[in-house]
Amino acid sequence: VQLQASGGGLAQAGGSLRLSCRGSGINFRIQTLGWYRQTPGNERELVATITSASRTNYTDSLKGRFTISRDNIRNTVYLQMNSLKPEDTGVYICATNWKSRDYWGPGTQVTVSS
Repeated sequence: VQLQASGGGLAQAGGSLRLSCRGSGINFRIQTLGWYRQTPGNERELVATITSASRTNYTDSLKGRFTISRDNIRNTVYLQMNSLKPEDTGVYICATNWKSRDYWGPGTQVTVSS
């Protein structure tokens, strides 16, 4: 199982980034997928999840700014991040549970400058 995230980088406050995470080694279209983040000085936290039926769930503090979506043809889950803030800086990690085991990708760094 591999989860490869991309799309991170440097953005200015108020800007946008779209993260992608391509999965392999799993039956992607039946999986619930999630984005998490590790921000400096904080524990890893859930950002958003999306089920196989594309039902979404967000951490309350990020609702309205972040949008999770998926493309089952491309085996890819996306995280559209708008109105970025410096406190959004961190490593963004995609994850899934496959056959009762959690899998975490290596993450992609997002840095938001003020």
